Amino acid sequence: MDPPIDDPIAPALDALRRIVRALRAQAYSAERRIGISGAQLFVLHELAGEPGASLARLAELTSTDPSSVSVVVARLVGRGLVARRRHPGDARRASLSLTAKGEALRGRVPEPMQGRLIAALRAQPAKRVRRFAETLGEVVAALGLDGGAAEMFFEDEPRARARRGR
Repeated sequence: MDPPIDDPIAPALDALRRIVRALRAQAYSAERRIGISGAQLFVLHELAGEPGASLARLAELTSTDPSSVSVVVARLVGRGLVARRRHPGDARRASLSLTAKGEALRGRVPEPMQGRLIAALRAQPAKRVRRFAETLGEVVAALGLDGGAAEMFFEDEPRARARRGR
């Protein structure tokens, strides 16, 4: 049986496919060109806009759970792209900023698609975004995917690095 002509499922899936494809394409491009994941590129970009941000602030900027962004930051610190220092006003907090190496790397790529996605959502009326989030949340729950914090998009170690490590 064919779906009704006014069936909203195909356009909804097409929109999701386009978003995921754009996110994946940029993540793959970043991986190939500069050797970092799409999530790492996104964090570098956000830190460039707000040097000295705390981990909590970076989670806000990326609209991500702090534990997920912490994993990305740890990888960037380990690669010498981000510096973690004690916050001058609160020794319990870390102040994060790009290193010269991180800044040079970030400057070689366009604005991350994840940032553009967040900006596009923020440009929508809050009521519409809440309704969208509720609907997606219901779909996620129906699929049984609602456990734990969601990782950042495409935060896998780049394949090229994983192959070299073998």
